[in-house]
Amino acid sequence: MLKHILLFGFLTAMTIVNPSAVAQQIKNSPSFHLIVGTYTSGKSEGIYVYRFDSKTGKLEHTFTAKGVENPSFVVLSPDGQYLYAVNEVSGEKEGSVSAFRFNRETGALEFINKQASGGGDPAYLTVDQKGENLFVGNYTGGNLSVLPVQKDGSLGAAIQTIQHAGSSVNKERQEKAHVHSTVLGPEEKHLFVGDLGTDKVNIYEYHPESNQPLKPAATPFIAVEPGTGPRHLIFDELGDYAYLVQELTAEVSVFRHENGKLSHVQTVPMTEPDFKGAVSAAEVKISPDGKFLYASNRGDANEIVIYKIGPEKGTLTLVDRQSTLGKTPRNFTIDPTGRFLLVAHQNSDNVIVFARDIETGKLSPTGEEIEVGKPVYLKMVPVE
Repeated sequence: MLKHILLFGFLTAMTIVNPSAVAQQIKNSPSFHLIVGTYTSGKSEGIYVYRFDSKTGKLEHTFTAKGVENPSFVVLSPDGQYLYAVNEVSGEKEGSVSAFRFNRETGALEFINKQASGGGDPAYLTVDQKGENLFVGNYTGGNLSVLPVQKDGSLGAAIQTIQHAGSSVNKERQEKAHVHSTVLGPEEKHLFVGDLGTDKVNIYEYHPESNQPLKPAATPFIAVEPGTGPRHLIFDELGDYAYLVQELTAEVSVFRHENGKLSHVQTVPMTEPDFKGAVSAAEVKISPDGKFLYASNRGDANEIVIYKIGPEKGTLTLVDRQSTLGKTPRNFTIDPTGRFLLVAHQNSDNVIVFARDIETGKLSPTGEEIEVGKPVYLKMVPVE
């Protein structure tokens, strides 16, 4: 299932019947909803929804879900009927996750309920393919929780919370555990949890039938180089390779994956050899055709780095670096047709649209952009 999700680049954890059906849906309906998660400390009022035209790259605002505090990461249910958003509350205060009904025709969101996330600053969400459980990673809390999804799309109270412990060499950023991603692996047998604070990717077996669905895997973690800061992880379409963006050193690491075990293959830098500025890698995505990998670098770089993926060993070769033309590219998305890449700039309050060359993987500005207060997450879903 995951290979189809990554192949078409939208709807994390959405159930897909088969690739040809999705391809036909994209062909017949070139319009998509662009959902924008934000921080509400500035101009933003909550979650924004736009209509995106995959033929022209143009965006039109259609809906705003107001009064949602810091919805900095969002995910859709497998059937696309519900949307879940973190409420990333800063500091030691416990965060929460909000549930909404999502109208796939109009893009409207209707609030259902909210549940505690189990820790401070929830920063990542994943829903399993059956729509039974939601996994939330709490950055400040240094833990992750499992929230059950009810039949009406609402969220139940957490049935399991796992606390991480430890630290690493960066005394400012790695003074304790900081969970930054919760990613289900191929066939959803394992959950991979990137912990920036401890320089580990923790691995759990997933048993959805159990009251405590997560337990440490036989190989419970893989450690990365001290001080690199694991952030987000993504699998290729076959699930053979995993790609990890490392925030603190702006690197991408490649791992061979087999039955819940990761083995290191390669680590490549995101910056030029002589780059002297601040770095802060944020997001990693694979193109719909599986041929290219893209990673965003904040700090002083403000760029998207493009790599070609080796067809046999999954290794990365640098293709290009593209300025994002804004400040702090926290997140980006590739539209399901593969023709455009959109970048959310947290500190310049805009989303900028780039055209993507499907053959070379390179990007070029289209001149299209929208103003949104502190946009930090982007997700696309076809219009019904």
